[in-house]
Amino acid sequence: MPNTPYSIQDQEGNQLDVFVYPDRRLKKSARWVRKDEKTIVVRIPYRMARQNMDTLLDDVRRQLGKMRKPARRRTDDDLQHRADTVNQKYFNGTITWNSIRWVSNMRNRLGSCTNGGVTDGNIRISDRIHDWPQWVVDYVIAHELAHRVHSDHGGEFWGYLRSAYPFVDKAIGFIEGIGYATKETLNLDGISDS
Repeated sequence: MPNTPYSIQDQEGNQLDVFVYPDRRLKKSARWVRKDEKTIVVRIPYRMARQNMDTLLDDVRRQLGKMRKPARRRTDDDLQHRADTVNQKYFNGTITWNSIRWVSNMRNRLGSCTNGGVTDGNIRISDRIHDWPQWVVDYVIAHELAHRVHSDHGGEFWGYLRSAYPFVDKAIGFIEGIGYATKETLNLDGISDS
């Protein structure tokens, strides 16, 4: 369990609560994720000395400043609007992210979502799906938004996604069909794990 939350200010002067959890899996460095607009969760190495917290919090504050400016420039308005719609309709508006944009450098991967670090909350969607049916594009968006809650492809992730978005299996079938027709392996960070 975390201690009393730490409090920091971001570059825009917003007050943020930082909850710190010791994690036995981490050996050297801390990992953090922005849970919502006012909360950051930091996992630290289990044996990390408490006197290092000021340095760690300064690092988180610095990384927050770096991630905000470029992410705003990269967000494609149409994709952002669609993601907002998917979030409201299927996730009751509970998911937060920093940016979502079309990219041209993903060939077999259809989307990605970053949790933690400087690029926390950045979602990239392959522009190769730009003209696919809207319900498939919405599935790719929903898949990446669900990663803001469950970062892996375990049972909880798939249960969460399937309970939120009703066309998961239909969309996966469509994607597998495109892959079969083009003799490519298409995936969303492990779509075959479904």
